[in-house]
Amino acid sequence: MATEVKVGAPETVCPRFHLAAELIGKKWTGAILRSLQADRCRFTEIAAMVPGLSDRLLSERLKELEHEGIIQRIVTPETPVRIEYRLTEKGEALDEVMDAIGHWAERWVNAPSGACDAHLCDRE
Repeated sequence: MATEVKVGAPETVCPRFHLAAELIGKKWTGAILRSLQADRCRFTEIAAMVPGLSDRLLSERLKELEHEGIIQRIVTPETPVRIEYRLTEKGEALDEVMDAIGHWAERWVNAPSGACDAHLCDRE
């Protein structure tokens, strides 16, 4: 099978694509976004859904995602104060991307034995 060889200067990667890939490709970010796809969650709920993620790093990623307008931090003034996170419209626009990554992972990524419960992997 012959492959076409392009002559001339190589094309550069689109800067917007590169920034987007770097943003959602940061360690733990995909798992955090996945945990927020179903509904709004409290910090401890997200932490429970993403085993191995430290509180410090979760806090850092949530602040980054809020700064980028991908998630919203909701503060409910009650005792104690209730803080929840939810995807914004911009964050919900990533649903198809996250689902596509999930389908790709099902086909191509081998998880350690017992590491992927069916109810966690199936988000249809």
